[in-house]
Amino acid sequence: MSTPQLPIPAGASYMAVPDDFAHLRTVVEVQYPVRAARTYLSRNISNRVSLHLVEARRGEKVGHIRAVQVNPAAGGDPILVRAIRTLPDGSPASFFVPDDMVEVRAELITTDGRPPVSLDPRDDVVLHVPVRGYLRFLPGCYQGAMPVEQREVIHADSAEMRRYGVRNESTAREVRGTDTDALRRFLFIYQHLMTSVVDRIEQIPSLIDPLTCDPKFLSWIASWVGFTLDESLPLHQQRELVRRAIRLYRTRGTKAGMEEIIRVLTAAPVSVSPREKPQGFVLGGATLAGGRTPAERYIRGEPPAHYLYDVKREGTNFFALVLEPRDRFARRFSERAPQVLRRLTQIVTAEKPAHVTFTVRFDDDGKPTPAPGAVAAATPAAKPTKPAKPAKAPKAPKS
Repeated sequence: MSTPQLPIPAGASYMAVPDDFAHLRTVVEVQYPVRAARTYLSRNISNRVSLHLVEARRGEKVGHIRAVQVNPAAGGDPILVRAIRTLPDGSPASFFVPDDMVEVRAELITTDGRPPVSLDPRDDVVLHVPVRGYLRFLPGCYQGAMPVEQREVIHADSAEMRRYGVRNESTAREVRGTDTDALRRFLFIYQHLMTSVVDRIEQIPSLIDPLTCDPKFLSWIASWVGFTLDESLPLHQQRELVRRAIRLYRTRGTKAGMEEIIRVLTAAPVSVSPREKPQGFVLGGATLAGGRTPAERYIRGEPPAHYLYDVKREGTNFFALVLEPRDRFARRFSERAPQVLRRLTQIVTAEKPAHVTFTVRFDDDGKPTPAPGAVAAATPAAKPTKPAKPAKAPKAPKS
């Protein structure tokens, strides 16, 4: 359960920490707590991280990283990255000196004194965590505070006794103590086991957090709110969907809801333009387009399409999905642009109200002009006036 300490040869020269060990250096210099250190390293390196408990020194912060040990997967001597506390004049500083007066820097130590090779993803990273061991709960005789056994021993010179027959004796008192270091290491075995159990108990809230839970729990957490999770999506999108499930349900079919789910699933910056009718088809003034979908028209490089629709339909039955300018969209997604357009169309089709029609256009295409009949339909025509009746000729007076 324990990891052997790296032997530090006397008079060894310390080396600066190379860039490959930059994240380990940060953990040591900042002196992260255990949980924060594991979270930070899991986000920045792919190595397996484990713990090694060591006895805390007087004044040292318990539970904060003292050093980081790297065990190479290819074999060889371990590498140690530890913190050095110094005063402004360069002299060593104890743990009782206030932190604002101490400069903490990381030093890298190897057994042979040579610079290490780069950090391999298969290397094991061991965090040295100072703790107060279980030895403090035992009586003082086990802690080395008092002798365990003392007795008087008589020493005699056997050579003089054989040669001269003289018995030269001396009496001495022998005091035997306890090997506290061996007992401490033995108790650390049980402390490691107990620490792993306590660590699991403390991680219970993270088991139901969509951003930190195990991927196999995501579908189970999504079922709490009746959310159907598509497991074919990338893992980071699944986590975001589950985290925002309640808000997406509340805003489904609205302008804010469609913009949010599109950003989560495609990372495309979009805006919904409500009540925007599509480009009307005018005989002799429309451009012939061969693409049936926005993705096909994008691949062919065709201008915006024209549509046939009933000009009497209200504007509330239409909306437009406005993307960023075409050249910026092409730089952002490159060869994935047609796939993003297809995915975007599928999402909006599934999320929009059933009676509403939408179009997709780029911001630099300009706002479409409605069909001429739409303008006429918007303004009610004046009622035709009845023609005036012809005036009747006056009757001749009777004689």
